[in-house]
Amino acid sequence: MGTSLNIEAIDLHYGAAQALRGVSVCAHPAKITAVLGRNGVGKSSLLRAIAGVHPVSRGEIRVGETPFGKTPPYARARHGLGYVPQGRDIFPLLSVKENLQTGFAPLKASERTIPDTVFELFPVLKDMLMRRGGDLSGGQQQQLAIGRALVTRPKVLILDEPTEGIQPSIIKDIGRALQFLRDELGMTILIVEQYLDFCREIADHIYIMDRGEIMHEGPASDLDLPEVKRHLMV
Repeated sequence: MGTSLNIEAIDLHYGAAQALRGVSVCAHPAKITAVLGRNGVGKSSLLRAIAGVHPVSRGEIRVGETPFGKTPPYARARHGLGYVPQGRDIFPLLSVKENLQTGFAPLKASERTIPDTVFELFPVLKDMLMRRGGDLSGGQQQQLAIGRALVTRPKVLILDEPTEGIQPSIIKDIGRALQFLRDELGMTILIVEQYLDFCREIADHIYIMDRGEIMHEGPASDLDLPEVKRHLMV
């Protein structure tokens, strides 16, 4: 049995402004769950709440049976949560190998190795191990950011806009990697996205957000429904 991710009725505020209103999302094991919506509807706030980067004002977040409460981000990583932030946040002056090794932080000393899976999914990282992170293309940096999260041995992987600003060939590589993690490793995956075709291709279940609330939930085939498309129009 894999590990589920449950978000139950969370509110999140930035000062007086409310970014999330009673948001509930469930990501199941061996499934890819996608949260879609236009810019500024609260998708990134949702992932920051799950990762512990920004505290929620109300509600609960659980990985498996573990409630996170006010648990800091590093402790969430120890509980099996891998986070790939928007903008990738790699270290430009560190080598690819050193960037991957930053994923060792939550691991016991005996586990501090880079899993073979990282290089099987993203062979370019093996070829560029000694190159500086800042010398990689945007798509290669995204692969590096996902690889770094995989080094932490996550049970649940959350990704913020993994296709943003990336060339189509690498989007396909990332899609195949996420499908492998779901199908072969049974990983629980939650992505927030704006790119509909990517989600239609790889997601099992979708949530649609608008103005900080969940407006729709259903199978990925619902992306073709007119009432769903309406929430995604710019």
